[in-house]
Order: sequence, then C-alpha cells, then structure tokens
Amino acid sequence: MKHQPMKRWLARWIAVVTAGEAVGFAVPAAIGVLTRDSASAFPLLLVAGAVEGAILGLSQATVLHGQLPYLSKRRWVVLTAAAAMSAYAIGLLPSTLAAWWTSWPLIVQVLFFGAGAVVLLISIGLAQWLELRHHLSGATWWIPATALSWLVGLAVFFAVAPPLWHPDQSPALAVTIGLVAGVGMAFAMAAVTGWAMTVLLRRQTSSVSRAAESRQGRP
Repeated sequence: MKHQPMKRWLARWIAVVTAGEAVGFAVPAAIGVLTRDSASAFPLLLVAGAVEGAILGLSQATVLHGQLPYLSKRRWVVLTAAAAMSAYAIGLLPSTLAAWWTSWPLIVQVLFFGAGAVVLLISIGLAQWLELRHHLSGATWWIPATALSWLVGLAVFFAVAPPLWHPDQSPALAVTIGLVAGVGMAFAMAAVTGWAMTVLLRRQTSSVSRAAESRQGRP
C-alpha cells in the first residue's frame, strides 16, 4: 500500500468505525438509563451489548474487507457481538454480585477485579483475532492494540459522562450526556485501532514485496 492511499483508508476507518460504535452504543446507553434499578436491566443490557458489538463489527468489517477481501464479514460480526456481550457481563457483575464479593479480603478483590478488567479489555480483540489470524501476519498484535483502544475510549467516556450525570436528571438528558460521551469514546477507540491496523497492513505489504523481490532475484 502506498502512503497516500493508506492515509485515506485510515481516515475512512476512523469515520466509519466511529459512526458504527456511536450508533451501537446508543442502544445500551438508552436501555441502561430506562431500566435503571430494574430487575430486567442485566439481561436487556447483555442483549444491547451484543447489538452494539454487531454494529461495531459490521462497520469494521466493511472497511477492512477492502484490504483483506477474504475476511469473513459474518464471522467477524458474530465474534465481535459475542465478545461485546461477554464484556458487558463482566462489567455488570460487580454491581450485580455486590453482596457476594464485598466480604472478600481486599487483596482478593484487587486480584479478582484486576483479572476481570484485563479480560474485559482484551475480549473483543481476542475474539476478532480468531478470524484475523487467517488473513494478516502479526495479527496477535491486534489483541493488545484493541485493549489499548478500549482503555483510552473508556477513559474518555468516564471523563465526560459521570461528572455531568446527576440523580435528579431527566432520562432524556442522561441519555444525551451518555451519547455525547459515547461519541468521544468511539472516536478514541477508532483512532487507536485504525492506527494499529495500518501498521499491521503496512508490515504485511512490505513482507509480501520483499518476498516478491527475492523470488525475482533468483537465477
């Protein structure tokens, strides 16, 4: 890939993936506000997380398919949706099972939730790697890169939304705040994953070019 086309591809990735994640996140954001303190919140949020993951996966696969034409869009979407549902389950468990873990020793709590945080951050990248590894050399790097992207994205979200949320707010205002923060999260995640993917794609292109030159130079 030449430098200029790759820059255009990266811009398209950031735009499409930001839009996909922002639209997908609107589903759990709305359900989270509307089902607050409801017994149905947990299962509904898991379903919403799967919807978010499916929309995110579709946006990524749509852009990525131009560079990796044999990538299975369906498998990418299904894997991303399943991973997103798992991530939501991990994220919701602390509040759901608060009566269970609050009596643990502090060190056990730290280790347990630290492990949970790591699994949450790598879940989507690990699931997507199951498909990506068949099409891209060095695909293992996608796992930490995606984890980093969500770490940055979640940092943006929590820097924006929680300070603006208040108990006496209307549901509409609370959802709006969440959506604005979600757009920031989506952009941060898309920028980091886009940068990581361009690095992997360029490395693969360089490797293919060197291999072709080596074959041409043989007697």
